[in-house]
Amino acid sequence: MLSLERLRILHAIDTYGSVSAAADALNVTTSAVSQQMSKLERETGQALLGKNGRGVRLTDAGRLLSGHAERILSLVELAHADLEAHRGAAVGELRAAAFPTAVRGLFPAALAHLRAAHPQLRTVVHEMEPHDALARLGRGDIDLAVVLDWYNKPLSLPGGLAKAPLFDDIVDVALPLGHPLGDRAEIALDELAGDEWIAWPDGGFCHEWLLFTLRGKGIEPRVAHHAEEHATVLALVAAGLGVAVMPRLGRDPVPPGVHIIPVRHTMRRHVYAVWREDADRRPAIRVAVDALRASAGGHRPPAA
Repeated sequence: MLSLERLRILHAIDTYGSVSAAADALNVTTSAVSQQMSKLERETGQALLGKNGRGVRLTDAGRLLSGHAERILSLVELAHADLEAHRGAAVGELRAAAFPTAVRGLFPAALAHLRAAHPQLRTVVHEMEPHDALARLGRGDIDLAVVLDWYNKPLSLPGGLAKAPLFDDIVDVALPLGHPLGDRAEIALDELAGDEWIAWPDGGFCHEWLLFTLRGKGIEPRVAHHAEEHATVLALVAAGLGVAVMPRLGRDPVPPGVHIIPVRHTMRRHVYAVWREDADRRPAIRVAVDALRASAGGHRPPAA
């Protein structure tokens, strides 16, 4: 009989492209992955991995078995969901991921509620960018993801995933003390064409959105600094090192020396909970989404 865990490892090698990447994703050592693959090859009587330069590749038999493994693992997920639904209780472990400000702004209240209302459910949260979270969700590494897209730049969801909107996060502009536009009630982005910008890390979804949006306003942004955390961005703004767009989720506290000003044409991020359709019946998914919605409803960042 084929080992389910070894099939999972084979599928991870196929998905991530190498033994070391699969080991990192599964949180095991590379030697453990290699040992399990050797055992799986003995079980099947066929070579599943072949040399590919300094790495490995799946053989034809390995790719064939990996395809079956994907379907088997999906059926196992569905079986777990059906059993949990039959029991009617949110139990076991729920692995969740979210972008950093959602972890800060939504999850503390949601997790506290889940712990009190569903003590047999253990929820583990990881900070993760939307594209990474969706990839790991599709592979079954996590059960639930909180992701975002923008009013003018939607995020494409892979097939087999379900989603529920949580709330819209309004985005303002952060200006340093003494900025000529700091006393304005609202501001248009094109009025900042001559400023230096503090942006999200290069290559990320939000950074690409910022460039896309500013260029759509006829602004070729001069990015002076890159930072992920809101507190770091605001500290750089307070030091007079540039201006920034600043979502309200997870923004506070705003340090002295920073003006937060609404944008004339309101900019919004759409925040969603996403999960695999084959886990749709799991009570754990339903109660987690409900808790996140309640947290989002109670989290109304103050207007600037």
